[in-house]
Amino acid sequence: MTYKLICFDMDGVIFKDINFWMELHKKFGTLEQGIELTKKYLHTDYDRLVEEVVVNLWKGKDAKPYYDLVNSIEYLPGVKETFAHLKTRGYMTAIISASSIDVARRVQKDYGIDHIFANELVIRDGKVAGEFIWPIGAGKEKKAQIIQDLCSNIGISPKDVIYVGDSDTDIEAFKEVGISIAFNSSSEELKKVSKYVVDTHNLADVIKYIP
Repeated sequence: MTYKLICFDMDGVIFKDINFWMELHKKFGTLEQGIELTKKYLHTDYDRLVEEVVVNLWKGKDAKPYYDLVNSIEYLPGVKETFAHLKTRGYMTAIISASSIDVARRVQKDYGIDHIFANELVIRDGKVAGEFIWPIGAGKEKKAQIIQDLCSNIGISPKDVIYVGDSDTDIEAFKEVGISIAFNSSSEELKKVSKYVVDTHNLADVIKYIP
């Protein structure tokens, strides 16, 4: 079996284990409402969650705290080594994350990621515009669909793909691919459906499971 593409979730896999959008709630002073709305709508009505948070809570806020957060999140150990290894082996790389596209762009710039898919908080004239573009939504089936579409576009099978993830929202993606690696994960459900489990905080520890 020749594997050609390796996909990564981002929060908790490439960056230290935070939830980007919850951290942004903290920066914007809306954490209490954010927790309540997320519990209520994250997996039942994502449209409504976007409306309540991005339009009603965040629209018009200065974008500086957002960019400060994008640039301050810390990489996990082993990220540099992992992407250097994949490059020498000729793998295509992708990020598929419910986090921010600007964070994904940061990784792409730092490590030459080929494809990035994440959600976008639209910033216009230095302010939160009240618009949100969410190809990944909360993850789950959306992540699996992104893998199918990407594979179709580049002419490979999902079974030629390796996926590294850490949460319940990666379960559907794990079921699509040839090799699934649960990394730095507290999700027992994810571990059950994964081919390999890596219980460390150093991303380079996944290298031994990559053919």
